[in-house]
Amino acid sequence: MMRAASDGTRLQQWFEAQRLRAPAPARAWYAALAFGIAVLLFGIKLAQTFPATGAGFADGYGSPVLAFEFARGQADLLAVFGPESDPLQVARLAAMRAGNEGDCLFLLFYAGFLACGIYALWRELRSRVLFAAIALPLAAALCDAWENALLFEIQSAFTLGDYSPSMASLPGPAGAKFVLLGLANLVIAYGMTELGPRWQLPASLVMAPTITIPMALVSPPAFGWTLPAAVGAGWIGLFALAATGSWRALAHGRPLADFEPAPPPRRTAPHRELAPITSASRFGRKRLRHDHL
Repeated sequence: MMRAASDGTRLQQWFEAQRLRAPAPARAWYAALAFGIAVLLFGIKLAQTFPATGAGFADGYGSPVLAFEFARGQADLLAVFGPESDPLQVARLAAMRAGNEGDCLFLLFYAGFLACGIYALWRELRSRVLFAAIALPLAAALCDAWENALLFEIQSAFTLGDYSPSMASLPGPAGAKFVLLGLANLVIAYGMTELGPRWQLPASLVMAPTITIPMALVSPPAFGWTLPAAVGAGWIGLFALAATGSWRALAHGRPLADFEPAPPPRRTAPHRELAPITSASRFGRKRLRHDHL
């Protein structure tokens, strides 16, 4: 218990030291910008890898990959890939597997992008909320990896004409991934509002689409198409922050949050009691001199 208290005190002192340090450009913006470019380029390629059409899933899903992620039975899988008599079934299955294999790398890119961006915001604003929120994209990436493992098992069983028990576990990681990414977007919007008035409008554009995430998770056949937009809004906002923060650091050597650190607490000197000055000590020399005279 004493060790835990000591560790808590050290952590408190470390946070206090970070809060009092002088403003400086956050080098993490460079890493966030690099990861953001990788997310953009690899995301475009990945979107072209997944199958473009399905075999009759609900229009509200928007894309076959979302319909696959929210599949709850064999009928949903048939709506995505088609029956054996469908000549496009094999091509859809191959494209879906290739897309999910690429997603295993893509999740590393977006986790690094979001984690570095939120870390850079923390370096700028020194908020403990931002420091704790670094775990959100990392947890989302773990849920995404778990989801991909389940999708591989489900697709393998479907190819053999069997039902995979993994389908019963799929809603957990699929829903948790989008919830965590939505929370990360809210944290990004919070950081924008703390940076100053010029970021208020972008913060609202990042925050507003997250309202659709609960709707999409409750009724994916109707609102699943809103999930990419809801998540992508935060990524676009963070990319703008990373580009601006990198430019200010490189061209001007200044941080985004350009404010003076909080002054350290003043230490008052201990109170010393002064000995009372008596009339004898003040005028004693004069009296002695008078007596001498």
